[in-house]
Parts: sequence; C-alpha cells; structure tokens
Amino acid sequence: MNTHPMKRVTVICEALAREPVLRLLTEVGIQGWTLWEVEGAGAWGRRTGDIPEFGNIQVEIILQPAAADRLLERLWGDLFPKFAMVAYETDIRVLRPAKF
Repeated sequence: MNTHPMKRVTVICEALAREPVLRLLTEVGIQGWTLWEVEGAGAWGRRTGDIPEFGNIQVEIILQPAAADRLLERLWGDLFPKFAMVAYETDIRVLRPAKF
C-alpha cells in the first residue's frame, strides 16, 4: 500500500470565528474541510458549548505542506488578532493524494 506525505491543519476557535475561518479557507484555495462543535478547558476556563454562539468549533484540513504554511500564515496574520483560537499542523500520510 502506497501512502503519501501531507499535512493536517487543525484550528480550534470560538464559534464566532466560524464564517471568517471558512471564508479564509476559500480565499487560500482550500476545497475541503471538516468542522464540528467541541468542548474543552484551557487558560480561560471551561467552554462547554451550552450556548452555541459562545462555544468552540474545530476545523480540520488536509493539504499539501506548502499550502499548510500559507494557511497558517494567514490565520496568524488575519484571524489570530481578532478571535480566540489555536492552530497546529500534524504530519500525516494519505492513500489518495489527488483528493487534496
């Protein structure tokens, strides 16, 4: 079985950032992503998501390494100053690289 190196970028942010994050993904040419509502705790306490607009979301994107770098740069410059969020990349291997 042949696998191919790719990157997974994970963004966890306040739900208010949903549309700006999705708009940014479109702007940088990302065609596919997965999003869901999440709960957690951190430096600012616990975010349970009882009220959807005050909860958190998680977005995962699989993409080429160069595209991951561009996405992280744009997140840092455009959205990090405006919203509570974290983002990180992970090395992964995929079976169908043409999908990404």
